[in-house]
Amino acid sequence: MADGLLQVLTVPTAPYPDQRPGTGGLRKKVHVFQSRRNYLHNFIQSIFSSIDLRDRQGSTVVVGGDGRFFNRTAIGVIVQMAAANGVGRMIIGHHGMMSTPAISCVIRKYKAIGGIILTASHNRGGPDGDFGIKFNTANGGPAKEAVTNKIFQISRTIEEFAICPGLHVDLTTQGKQMFDLENKFKPFTVEIVDSVESYANMLRNIFDFAALKELLSGEKHINIRIDAMHGVVGPYVRRILCEELGCPVNSAVNCVPLEDFGGQHPDPNLTYAADLVDSMRDGQYDFGAAFDGDGDRNMILGKHGFFVTPPDSVAVIADNIFCIPYFQHTGVRGFARSMPTSAALDRVAKANKIELYETPTGWKFFGNLMDAGRLSLCGEESFGTGGDHIREKDGLWAVLAWLSILATKKQSVEDILKDHWLKYGRNYFTRYDYDNVDIDTACEMMEDLEMMIIDKSFVKQRFAVEDKIYKVEKADNFEYTDPVDSTISRNQGLRIIFSDGSRIIYRLSGTGCDVATVRIYIDSYEKDQVIVHNHDLVMLAPLATIAVKISQLHHRTGRSGPSVIT
Repeated sequence: MADGLLQVLTVPTAPYPDQRPGTGGLRKKVHVFQSRRNYLHNFIQSIFSSIDLRDRQGSTVVVGGDGRFFNRTAIGVIVQMAAANGVGRMIIGHHGMMSTPAISCVIRKYKAIGGIILTASHNRGGPDGDFGIKFNTANGGPAKEAVTNKIFQISRTIEEFAICPGLHVDLTTQGKQMFDLENKFKPFTVEIVDSVESYANMLRNIFDFAALKELLSGEKHINIRIDAMHGVVGPYVRRILCEELGCPVNSAVNCVPLEDFGGQHPDPNLTYAADLVDSMRDGQYDFGAAFDGDGDRNMILGKHGFFVTPPDSVAVIADNIFCIPYFQHTGVRGFARSMPTSAALDRVAKANKIELYETPTGWKFFGNLMDAGRLSLCGEESFGTGGDHIREKDGLWAVLAWLSILATKKQSVEDILKDHWLKYGRNYFTRYDYDNVDIDTACEMMEDLEMMIIDKSFVKQRFAVEDKIYKVEKADNFEYTDPVDSTISRNQGLRIIFSDGSRIIYRLSGTGCDVATVRIYIDSYEKDQVIVHNHDLVMLAPLATIAVKISQLHHRTGRSGPSVIT
């Protein structure tokens, strides 16, 4: 080997049987990646090996993460393996951090073959927390099932991986770093880039920043409260909302990313963002928002902590979509929601004669529709909202969308929602999460429940709770045929649909690490203007009673109630 050239090694390894990527990639406890020999290396090699060598050779790959514990260690390994696997250039966020929406933006901007995102999203961080690895493809979106299946199959038979152990990258200094490897004609290049700027520039081309600056720092400005929950989006909030749009610095809290998210659960909902909710109660702030660890999820609050459900949020954005200049130029191609998400968006689509798609959970399904030019705006009940500017849900984009609506309509969040309900009626919606359920118990319960509801005798059954009677009109295990490529996705959730349009949906979460989360979604439509302002949990109580009774969930799991209600 010539002096100065870095050596590329091929290291023997043995496969692990549990490296199947879920909707959010491969997620495990940190100690799994730390304690199992070559566990990280195997999965990274499986990602690179899933890409044809001709496409890999000399290509660009983007890497970034949400800053959680083990992030920098993993990046060091990924860079060494990328170099050894023929990648020509790595683009990495400063200090190894970049939000998931920003990574999608950067993949598309630099025409990379893909990106590796180091995040476990809204799961806890720290040495005792979770770590995750997700692969996004050249469109900037999560890999499709065919790709993740290929990665999994490779991981089950892997015998060796390639690595350049002498290559060490400095994540603290922006700019290019060049490395000469043996058997390589061109240097391997690593670019450490500003994590915010490319993404911020994209937003400048989507929204009217002058109007937003007037709303947030003008003579009649509103007061806002933004909680970054010590996730990666903190620097984005500071740079865009505070420095550029003029919000006072003290309107943004928890903006320093921490490896353990300050010991908190970086999940933007009423349970885990309780500090934000409490700070909004006295009416000091007109608008509030929180984000998750990697910045793709969001929660919207109005004055006095008025909560906007994620299904209502995407429906309101859809109904006011031309408050956003981007859509004035592109037009609207279609709307979409995940199956468990309430049908509030459907009513806006129908009234405006816009195509509505109902997909399984997972942003890759939306991405396929966007790539085909069929979709402009979409959302999931799990606090995810986004447009076709990238191929990921986008928390800060959703906040700027809401602020654009406030700037145009000059109404409060609560008044906008109430006007929306008067116009379309209201879809009451909630989700009950039963966390840490024994996996065998959860699967057995779901199998028995499916057998019961698909029986022909189940349809037309009536369920009475107090003075309400619900008649089953349809029951199935949701199946989706992609209108773009005709691929079929089966077993996407058990649905019970009643004659009044109400729905009960059961799913097992795909993002847990060691145990199952049983999720029950309840959606009920009300158009009576007298009661559209009633409390959602009161309105949904009869359906919740039916949902627990049908599944026998409390009896079978030994639980008296859900872990979290969102």
